[in-house]
Amino acid sequence: MKQNKQKIKNPSDLKKNVTKAKLNDLPTKQFPIVGIGASAGGLAAFETFFSELSKNEKKINMAFILVQHLDPIHKSMLAEIVGRYTKLLVYEVEDGMKVKPDCVYIIPPNRDMALRSGKLYLFERQSLHTLRLPIDYFFHSLATDQHERAIGIILSGTGSDGTLGARAIKSEGGMIMAQKPASTEYNSMPKNAIEAGLVDYILLPSEMPSKLTDFTTYAFLKKSQIISPTVVKNENALKKIFILLQSQSGHDFSQYKPSTIIRRIERRMAVNQIINLNDYISLLQKNSKEINTLFQDLLIGVTLFFRDKEAFAFLKEQIIPALFLNKPSGSKIRVWIPGCSTGEEAYSIAILLQEHIDQLKQGFKLQIYATDIDSKAIEQARVGIYPVSIADDISPTHLERFFEYNPDAHIYRIKRVIRDLLIFSQQNLIKDPPFSKMDFISCRNLLIYLNSEIQQKIIPLFHYSLNPQGKLFLGSAETIGNFSHLFLPIDRKFKLYQKKDDSNRQHHPVIGLISPSKINNSNNPQIHEKISSVNKPKLRELMEHTLLKQYAPTSVLVDKEGCIFYIHGRSGRYLEPTSGKSELNILKMAREGLKHDLLKALNKSVKLQETIRLTGLSVKTNGDFSNVNLIVQPVNSNTNPKLYLVLLEEMSTSKVKNNIQVSKKKSKKSTVTEDDTDLAILKQKLIDNEEFLQNTNEQLETTNEELRSSNEEMQSINEELQSTNEELETSKEELQSVNEELTTINAELQTKITDSVQANNDLNNLLAGSGIGTIFVDHQLLVKRFTPSVTRVINLIQSDVGRPLGHIVSNFADDEDLIKGVVAVLDNLIPRELELRTKEGDLCYLINIRPYRTLENVIEGAVLTFVDITRMKSAENAKRESENKKQILFDSINDGVIFIDKAGTIVEVNASAEKILGLSLNQLNGHQISDPAWEMINKDDSPVTRDSHPVIIALKTGRQVQNTIGICFLKDAQRVWIHIVAIPQFKVGENKPYQACMIFNNVSACYAKEGQ
Repeated sequence: MKQNKQKIKNPSDLKKNVTKAKLNDLPTKQFPIVGIGASAGGLAAFETFFSELSKNEKKINMAFILVQHLDPIHKSMLAEIVGRYTKLLVYEVEDGMKVKPDCVYIIPPNRDMALRSGKLYLFERQSLHTLRLPIDYFFHSLATDQHERAIGIILSGTGSDGTLGARAIKSEGGMIMAQKPASTEYNSMPKNAIEAGLVDYILLPSEMPSKLTDFTTYAFLKKSQIISPTVVKNENALKKIFILLQSQSGHDFSQYKPSTIIRRIERRMAVNQIINLNDYISLLQKNSKEINTLFQDLLIGVTLFFRDKEAFAFLKEQIIPALFLNKPSGSKIRVWIPGCSTGEEAYSIAILLQEHIDQLKQGFKLQIYATDIDSKAIEQARVGIYPVSIADDISPTHLERFFEYNPDAHIYRIKRVIRDLLIFSQQNLIKDPPFSKMDFISCRNLLIYLNSEIQQKIIPLFHYSLNPQGKLFLGSAETIGNFSHLFLPIDRKFKLYQKKDDSNRQHHPVIGLISPSKINNSNNPQIHEKISSVNKPKLRELMEHTLLKQYAPTSVLVDKEGCIFYIHGRSGRYLEPTSGKSELNILKMAREGLKHDLLKALNKSVKLQETIRLTGLSVKTNGDFSNVNLIVQPVNSNTNPKLYLVLLEEMSTSKVKNNIQVSKKKSKKSTVTEDDTDLAILKQKLIDNEEFLQNTNEQLETTNEELRSSNEEMQSINEELQSTNEELETSKEELQSVNEELTTINAELQTKITDSVQANNDLNNLLAGSGIGTIFVDHQLLVKRFTPSVTRVINLIQSDVGRPLGHIVSNFADDEDLIKGVVAVLDNLIPRELELRTKEGDLCYLINIRPYRTLENVIEGAVLTFVDITRMKSAENAKRESENKKQILFDSINDGVIFIDKAGTIVEVNASAEKILGLSLNQLNGHQISDPAWEMINKDDSPVTRDSHPVIIALKTGRQVQNTIGICFLKDAQRVWIHIVAIPQFKVGENKPYQACMIFNNVSACYAKEGQ
């Protein structure tokens, strides 16, 4: 079989490697294609699935393509095994094979497989020692080629292969099933897909065929009501769905493209086996879980690391260096990535930016904001954990430098050095405020899901957010539309743009104009009544809340480390957010003039467990200083950890003035000069600083002692672990891949063993039931195996296996003939038969000796079968004696006797018949009873025809015919009158004669007297 040796990375690259199919190559009738992925433990699931599928007698009208992790070296028996459990045609895939319905296609070993224009193409693996993900590879191509007709099933297996492929299928509107993890031998593969929120049905393998049939019936065979003209014109039904989605998720989908929304709704209706759209709305109203599932389906999109390699290469070489031009050293590069999904693209951009910063070595800093509407996707992105399948999309250099591999969990995690560069947050681009002063925005493959009206608002929004000459990166199918006056194209192929001069402000969006449609409940008094009853506060709580808001100072509830638990009042004058990773710690957020005193007061309050008060602190806010009193007070509660209340009381202007006046009066009364006053202030500050430093030093010494002891231990351990960890990581991947393949081989071998045991049992029962003794010997005539029946004539016991056959005593009189016969068969390979009697002579055996041939036609010895023919020999002797007696009687009788078969041919004649007729045996045997050599007449001289002959009448009627006299004219004109009795003869159980016996005697003398 000819193979395409070119390796492709993504199924989308098939268009560069596979010639496009001609129109007549495309399927004439579309049908769903089901991709089934499995690894270790998958054979049992295949057996159950196809056994249950075969119970359906109707045509399934689906194609099944099996992708199993197989040993790359050995031949696979999967096609043979699956073929036992299904009535469908089973094929091992060949390159370019066209997919047809009601067929099963199985991937061959050591190949990757992709689908293009309804045909399967095979690609060789580049290395046997790299981690393979053939299920993801095929599922991607299945999604690209079949769109909503793609169905994926993930069965038992280790690792995460299939999860990314399932995401691709879901993004194209397809359906995903997974095996219940509890029913699998290895649950990693289905469990990963389930946890990613990609699975529509979680079922046992036996439940999948019926659910599959139901889904395809509703998804493809029944006419969809959503796309019918009556429903499209009347948008009321879809608006109801948007309202239900917004009421639960808070997000408005009415401004998304209807085609995208409709496809996802249709798919959910098919999953729930619902035809009528109003019925589906009823389900949404009753089942909040279905609303959430639909919401997640609407958000699913495919994202990869460095997706579109050429575009990212251009970004790295041309765009990223331009971002740093004319930027002073140490400045900050600000990046916004809306619609970041699970973070792959955001991290890809962060890696490229960090690489460039490391090359420049000028102290540049990065601040990257990655946002998305999907909170689950944001959580996943923030953690930065991805399946091993990402290795196909990332270069080995990037993997080693920016990722940490966990061999036990089979995952990669972005290193902290990259994770700390990004701030992930949930954001609805349609209604939430945008970021500003950005140097670069990457919004790829988001605008294609939004209608043109929203696109017209978002493009100016990006223009507003960018700094002068800022760069915009869009998806391959997206453009800036009619806003060429706002952006200058850098590269039209890769959709990269640069912001134009924004001196004309009329195009800048007004933040807040982009708002979601509101849910109007004004006409429903019951809703207002419920809201009123739920939100109506008690008067005491209302009063306390008002007093706290009006008169209570700014307060912060913290623990002994300064971690913030609660903030009351306006804290912006005293606290400010930290740069980099967001941390809610009051000691890090305190403004200039407050930090040192706050640390001193908090430590003192923790140590003494009493209220500490510091007055007249000068805090720098917005370039000016404000005076504040600081109070740190322990909170009396049983909470763990212990909490402390930090109060920040702002000093009024009058109080500050009074302090100044008092200070002036004192200065007049005293003789202290102004210099002395300044000196006293400096001394007090010095004392405060010394106290602060002392507290800090005490904490540092304690911490350093603990760290020093643990650091020494960790350093020695780390050196040992680091050397072994690198070796373990590389070998772990290889072992995991080999282990999966060995598990598959083991399952196949187990199936073969089961078949062999069954065949062996059948053979043993057959031999034992037949009563035929059998001995198997090798080339040296050593006994390999024997059946119990043979021990009656050869004295074999189980311990004789491996002994020469000639050394074992037999009951045959001529046992040497047996050995000679076996040797002769092994020499000339011609089967041989012997008849031997036992020494007593009472038993006789027929011995058949044949060469022992394997399936490969190799001779590995001989097979001897012993058939007891004693009864047969006795019967033959009895028959021979009976025939002798019959022949004596037959020949001694005076009447002539002739036996004629049903065709009228003479088959046997006795001596008297020859004598009476005057004909020899050769003249009679084999001739017809109506042979022209003689003529027959009746008494009235009329001729005897064939049909009127007594024998023919007896054969036709089955009755005895007698007393008929015929005249036979011979060649010498001699006439003989005979009296005939024709007797029909029957076989047992039959009612038609198979021959007739003609008995006759010579009555010529009697007839002559009558004539005289």
